[in-house]
Amino acid sequence: MDVLPRRDALKRVAGIALAPALPVAPALAQVAPAAEARRARRPLFGASEWQLGNGLRVVLAENRRALVAAHFLYASAGGGEDPEGRAGTAHFLEHMMFKGSPNIPTGAFSRTVAQEGGQDNAFTSRDLTAYFQNVEASRLPLMMRMESDRLGAALLPPGEVEPERGVILEERRQVVESIPRRLFSEAFDAAMWGPQHWRGRSLIGPASEIRAITIDDLRGFHARHYDPANCVLVVAGDVREADLRRWADEFYGPIPSRRGAQPAIFQPDRGRAAPPEAAAQARLEERSRVVREAFFLRGVVAPSATWGETAMTDALDVLAHILGGGPGSRLHVALVEAGIAVSASADADTDSVGAGAFGLFGQPRAGVTPARFEAAIDAEVARLLDRGITDAELARSIRQMTAGALLALDSLGAAPRMIGGALAIGLPLSDVEHWPERIAAVTRAQVERAAREVLGTRRLETTGWLLPA
Repeated sequence: MDVLPRRDALKRVAGIALAPALPVAPALAQVAPAAEARRARRPLFGASEWQLGNGLRVVLAENRRALVAAHFLYASAGGGEDPEGRAGTAHFLEHMMFKGSPNIPTGAFSRTVAQEGGQDNAFTSRDLTAYFQNVEASRLPLMMRMESDRLGAALLPPGEVEPERGVILEERRQVVESIPRRLFSEAFDAAMWGPQHWRGRSLIGPASEIRAITIDDLRGFHARHYDPANCVLVVAGDVREADLRRWADEFYGPIPSRRGAQPAIFQPDRGRAAPPEAAAQARLEERSRVVREAFFLRGVVAPSATWGETAMTDALDVLAHILGGGPGSRLHVALVEAGIAVSASADADTDSVGAGAFGLFGQPRAGVTPARFEAAIDAEVARLLDRGITDAELARSIRQMTAGALLALDSLGAAPRMIGGALAIGLPLSDVEHWPERIAAVTRAQVERAAREVLGTRRLETTGWLLPA
């Protein structure tokens, strides 16, 4: 059900570079900046991109180090497109897509992938839904044949709806209702954005709305959003471009587009509602008998890659790293190393269709009151707003973020997840390929301005605490 957006993928990879750097010989130190600058200017994956006549965008990231291939199909629709009163429709349809197509009986898709020695799965986010297979490279045409079959004409048999509804309700119990922080996060989103705002609704859906979803809802969602002109195909691995072009034309090319043969034109925000003027609840406090440690969460509305001042998002990424990006960050030093917190971090959730958010998170140490912990967070944010950041902090964060991004090249799944996640929300391929270069160009003034605009104005903000009962 979860997705790893391109920025999050890069930031998680960069996380392994958070330890203090070892001393470097003077001669090497003189060469390193120039070498880093050259690496930052290279495209991460050197991927090729083209578009079929029906509007389907195809991307190939060749990686010949192993005889394997990753095949990802993205639909540019997720929980943000769920109809009102039917939260969870996108996720429900993801499940139903495994219930057969004209040439693939129900259940046969995953069995076939397993018989070929591969792995398959799917995930839904607020902005997209993706279906993927990892297989030995010679089996890629078979994957394309099966995936195109269900894209063009998923059966969605009515007799499968109720059994799958039971599966989804059980999934909700296991992955949301039995995990206090996830249940709290749902309540927090509703408090910050409003329960009927697209960012305030549950991704998997509340049980009442899951029960209300009908076969007509699922068929309508598929008809509206599962069009080749609204999809992205990303392939990575030991695959030649000429072969992929031929297979894409053979398997995906015949699927007609209901939008015509013109290239897809994406609305940057897909017509999604703007954020409210103020949070539905400025503060949220919940208690649970199964919670043993307090948990702090604060969200502030922020520009995203598709909404507001989009040019600010790279600076927000760097700001989040400086403020709460692990060991050496300001929150870690001021709260964790000072014995106030077990954890304290920050994150820029800017990979969104529509409004984004800047988050602060943490867990106080035993014996530290929520008031003391929150005061320490507030003091550190105030110090950053008052005094700004240092050149050394900026250089450290940029070095760690850009060097860590290069490690994504070692993962077969990194390219299709990062590239597909960007293209499916309407961003260009270059947004992924040259992310390290853009991060390397972020200035101190840009980071300080981003801090003032987001953390200083606090136009839409909610602070939440999950506490032991």
